Amino acid sequence: MNVLTVSNLKVWDNRTGKVMIPNSSFQVKQGSCLAIVGESGSGKSLTCRSIMRLHNEGVRQSGDIVLSQVNLTKLSEKEMRKKRGKQLCMIVQNGMRAFDPSCAVGAHLKETLSWHFGWSRDEITARMKKAMDSVMLKDPIAIMNSFPYQLSGGMLQRVMIALALVLEPDIVIADEPTTALDTISQFEVVEQFIQLRAQTGCSMIFVSHDLGIVKRIADDVLVMKDGNIVEHGRTHDIFSAARHEYTRYLVSSKLKLNQHFNKIMGGDSLVHH
Repeated sequence: MNVLTVSNLKVWDNRTGKVMIPNSSFQVKQGSCLAIVGESGSGKSLTCRSIMRLHNEGVRQSGDIVLSQVNLTKLSEKEMRKKRGKQLCMIVQNGMRAFDPSCAVGAHLKETLSWHFGWSRDEITARMKKAMDSVMLKDPIAIMNSFPYQLSGGMLQRVMIALALVLEPDIVIADEPTTALDTISQFEVVEQFIQLRAQTGCSMIFVSHDLGIVKRIADDVLVMKDGNIVEHGRTHDIFSAARHEYTRYLVSSKLKLNQHFNKIMGGDSLVHH
């Protein structure tokens, strides 16, 4: 059973006519995690923004995106806003960009949850506190009263994961959510994403160029290059028997990096596990 089906997605710049994604089709199975990998500019983030219908000005898309039997491309912007957050939750690379810098973090959480559920302030605080405890954030009330710049990148990502725990979306789209974090925070945040899936049963699209993380979290992998899907398969198959030379290049580059890192550190690396 697929929770999301993308068919013949085409994305182009309306001003220049440049096609950035010529024709993409893929599915996300119920309860599974699909990783999208590839170098910068391969179309990974563009694919995520297409699903959310959050393109920059001048960028157009065509094709069908069906979420739980509803074709998102046919919805008005108002209807789409109801889907965002409640059914489709996106966690971006830089936690700072998800929050209004002039407001305390709690204001964003309250606005989002009262918009989708109409809960009271006390109800929202209680639910967020419980979710923040479960993603190992100490002193949730102090965090909700903090401004985004007062929190680290890893903490902001965990606040977003806690919000997703409360929203219980059908699908979480995580666009390079660990790139801006140090290695220890990366490891912790990935563990929280694994917990999020276990607790809510949500499906996930996880965009990353870190194959160590992909191996840890994904059931299926989709490899993109220059806007095209060049390979799509089970994670194990992609790592052990990739068919496309570009995938083999990505996997072997990762292995070389790991070996180099191990040599410098004089032992096994965190990334490797």
